Amino acid sequence: MIIDEDSTEWALGNQSGALAPLSQAEAAHLVRLSLEAAAARALHGRYDGAGALVLQPGAGFAAGAPPGEHFEAGLTNLARIVAGLRPDHWPRLVGEHFDRLAHTLRHGPPPIPADPQRELLQRLVPKDSLEPRLLSSAPEFVPGLLSVPATSTDGTITMYFDPVADLGLTWADAESWGLRNLRSLTDTVAYAEYEGTLVAMISGSDFAASRALVLDTVLRESLHVENPRYGVLAAMPVRDLLLVHVVTDLSVLPALGMMLNLAGRAHATEPGPLSPWVYLVAPDGWHLATRAAGDPSPGLSPRFVRLLHELDQDS
Repeated sequence: MIIDEDSTEWALGNQSGALAPLSQAEAAHLVRLSLEAAAARALHGRYDGAGALVLQPGAGFAAGAPPGEHFEAGLTNLARIVAGLRPDHWPRLVGEHFDRLAHTLRHGPPPIPADPQRELLQRLVPKDSLEPRLLSSAPEFVPGLLSVPATSTDGTITMYFDPVADLGLTWADAESWGLRNLRSLTDTVAYAEYEGTLVAMISGSDFAASRALVLDTVLRESLHVENPRYGVLAAMPVRDLLLVHVVTDLSVLPALGMMLNLAGRAHATEPGPLSPWVYLVAPDGWHLATRAAGDPSPGLSPRFVRLLHELDQDS
């Protein structure tokens, strides 16, 4: 087995944090393991220094290999999965990761859903993870997150950015069925608590954060709340976590602090990052609870300040 030495040096010199939250030495170790695991499965290549392997499939991959001689296999989610685990556990996890990749390449992607009306699930996807050509048709749910019809087959998520070409469906039909099926999922609910202030932590599937698209159902069926007068705070930091706080009084301020901490930490360290932001969800729509990054006046957003005034007057 031959490992491209340039690839290893790139990992050792990686100062950009492409494989955060791993340290520089841990990132180098993960890259070496990944190159070895890929080569053992006839996927030969190099590390690009920016969080991905550039691989060339060997013989036997004609069915599912991407067009062209090379393709990229990202390591950023794998880095988040192994972070914090003992290094002796890493080879098994890396091997399983490349087993799944090799299987997909050999056998091709999952088949087109036979019954899209029952199988489609609407999914949140971060814009910055996609090629520009995929951004034109999918609607934006909140800034930076797109709403896309998808299917889940044996743990493999397939997203359909052109449902007309891929499924023979209009966007309206695909989205309608995806949202209807998303409503049928069930949640696992736990609570974070600080001095009496509660934040619901909703999980249970890779579509947990996407349940924000049907937040009214989550509130009614999982949190047993309907039409909260002041709205709720919501955050979708990673694909398998939705954070919700029902606003009732000025305890919304410590709740916001809790959610900024929980969302920021999850978004920075856990697989499937979506958005670190916390939103105020009110009858007039979704609003950032804090000012956006780069705003010359950081702090609470005008809409959140208005909510505080309303709560103070009603107290």
